[in-house]
Amino acid sequence: MPLHLRGDYEPAGALAAGGRDVLTILEDSPAPSRADPRTPGHGARLTVDLAALAANWRSLAARAPWAECGAVVKADAYGCGLSAVAPALWGAGCRTFFVAHLSEGIAARKILPDAALYVLNGLPPGSAEAFRAHRLRPVLGDAQELAEWAEATQGAWPAALHADTGMNRLGLSVAEALALAGDPVIARAGIDLVMSHLVSAERPGDPLNARQAAEFSQVRAAFPQMRASLANSSGTCLANDARHDLLRPGYALFGGNPEPGRPNPMRPVVRLEATILQVRDVEAGATCGYNARWQAPAPRRLATLSLGYADGYPRSASNSGHALVGGVPCPIVGLISMDLIILDVTEATQARRGGTATLIGDALDIDRVGQAAGTIGYEILTGLCSRYVRDYVE
Repeated sequence: MPLHLRGDYEPAGALAAGGRDVLTILEDSPAPSRADPRTPGHGARLTVDLAALAANWRSLAARAPWAECGAVVKADAYGCGLSAVAPALWGAGCRTFFVAHLSEGIAARKILPDAALYVLNGLPPGSAEAFRAHRLRPVLGDAQELAEWAEATQGAWPAALHADTGMNRLGLSVAEALALAGDPVIARAGIDLVMSHLVSAERPGDPLNARQAAEFSQVRAAFPQMRASLANSSGTCLANDARHDLLRPGYALFGGNPEPGRPNPMRPVVRLEATILQVRDVEAGATCGYNARWQAPAPRRLATLSLGYADGYPRSASNSGHALVGGVPCPIVGLISMDLIILDVTEATQARRGGTATLIGDALDIDRVGQAAGTIGYEILTGLCSRYVRDYVE
């Protein structure tokens, strides 16, 4: 049954790590407000299937039974709500989580008091004490970060070492990482995990995958006492030399296809529906929306939805995306505005005021929605804002 959870939801027993520091304001700030499901009115509804999420995690874990399967829950759990997603993954058996920023780590620690929490974007200058206070593990990607963490912790709290094998974004070069083998700074920094990030894992035939796997194998061999992690969501579908000791799926957990071009093995997790505010008939030649970017080729019936780009639905889907009304695909016509979308519902006989249109769900999975908007499903998910009524289904 659906659970209506407010934005300030915390599971029973969730504890904040001790201590106040310069980042206390991040802890004390209220969670983003979300629409109250008890309040009647127009709007859109986002349904998150926590049972499907847990099933996806178990499915990905089964791809490498010798390894641990973690979960990437950055960007408010890919827009699905960390406060509900993290406990669901913990309940499924996940014990290691990854976020992007220190602030996300602080929020996650309140919900996951016993989890191993890694912060992917490294150690901001002067933040070591905050990391320790909240028992967070930075992913260290350059010599300065490594030295600062080692000095601050003296091996008393773990961290990960990031070797860059081709992304050229964050991380030590492979040569720099190999040069650290046997260096006392590794022990003083408490390094317990070496990791890298795949560039083109969603393209299994890309030679970059084999090249990165080979380079990362060198790094792993240089630190034989540590666990290794390379595979992201799509990496879980590659050969064993990409999967190692710890998987780091993110997008696939939330229903994204880790194998583009093949049937999606993941269960859908999110469903986005909007209320139809008004239905009207227009004559041939009539236009709709800002700047009259669409003109009716014949008499048409239009429906206006209570949803727009302020809700995270991309404006780039104007005149290219679709919604489903009574199962009938209805094109988005005219420019998507801040709070409203117009559909051509001429073929959808069930379209009526107070009815529902599906923007994500059924035949419109997040990958297809992203493609129609000229982007990717990742952006669709992480753009989901807090204005929706949210139903968490268990």
